Amino acid sequence: MKDKHDFKDRYDCNDLMDIVRILRAPGGCPWDREQTHESIRKNFIEETYEVIEAINKQEPAMLREELGDVLLQIALHCQMEQEQGHFTFDDVCDEICKKLIIRHPHVFGDVTAETTEQVLTNWDAIKMQTKQQKTTTESMASVPRELPALMRAQKLQKKAAKVGFDWDDATGALDKIREETDELEEAMVGKDPEAVADELGDVLFSVVNVARFADVDAEEALTGATDKFYRRFALVEQMAKERGMDMKTAGIEELDKLWNEAKRQ
Repeated sequence: MKDKHDFKDRYDCNDLMDIVRILRAPGGCPWDREQTHESIRKNFIEETYEVIEAINKQEPAMLREELGDVLLQIALHCQMEQEQGHFTFDDVCDEICKKLIIRHPHVFGDVTAETTEQVLTNWDAIKMQTKQQKTTTESMASVPRELPALMRAQKLQKKAAKVGFDWDDATGALDKIREETDELEEAMVGKDPEAVADELGDVLFSVVNVARFADVDAEEALTGATDKFYRRFALVEQMAKERGMDMKTAGIEELDKLWNEAKRQ
């Protein structure tokens, strides 16, 4: 950028990095200057989810804007590291380019992979090799604990299944849900909060296993169920209002009747 008062008809990634550098430099923006990796990490998550929202809504203009917000987060983190002399935005681009070339030997090398399954098999093998992972446990350890719980559970289960640690079919996984539900009921009878939390976790983990057998994304399935609950609850609340019913005093039996009516709509 020539001057902080100059404007261009079109900017590129180099301009973005210049703007971020100016914002964090002495005399720049007080807010931007005081930010750290830790202080804006939640912003990164929020911006990523807004990209997902734009994808779900199939709105290109919104997607363009939200991708820009994610790119800003990347630029900020890169600038912070450049200030410490660790790496630059160009270093990040260099590393991902090299990774893509190495992990696509069927495109940039002499390996043959004609199906998606072959590509993924090669990808996993190369990933373990480049990360010097010799066991499945080491591969599991590389899955971030910070991922949404359902997503992380499904990823770990898939890795275990690849080495044969799995049920023969969904029947075993479904039976496991019943077993874990019984243990949850016992824990609740015992009124031990830690035991209840432990058993509830086992139930959820077992449900994720069934989702994997059904080739369903557990995270998306729960999102869909939550959306469905929201829509039906809105109908229940609307019907209660139309019929002069106070939901707080109506009782669960009356509300359940409204719920069943909402399900039929």
